[in-house]
Amino acid sequence: MPVTFTLSDDRIFFAIDYKPKSTWNLRRLRNIRENPKVALLVDHFDSDWTRLWWTRADGHAEIREHGEERLQGLELLERKYEQYVENPPVGPVVIIRVDHWSGWAFSE
Repeated sequence: MPVTFTLSDDRIFFAIDYKPKSTWNLRRLRNIRENPKVALLVDHFDSDWTRLWWTRADGHAEIREHGEERLQGLELLERKYEQYVENPPVGPVVIIRVDHWSGWAFSE
């Protein structure tokens, strides 16, 4: 599932934003509650294949509906995504505590 995210040390934050949703009982949140072990993959594609890369973060996710870490995540997201300043996410914030990083980049 694509997400907008931000990174602070070995923590990745993403939020359930303001798009119309009929419920906060979203499948992605249920999946985390059932099994908090997660992976986030970020890649970069370019028609110049020498610029290709990807990185993967494996860790454990926590859902925050209130509290200091939720507010910190929202602040970091607002700094990164201008549209969140006027319409901040109203749903839970997910925090991934990264246990392992891996990745690849093109090299000759």
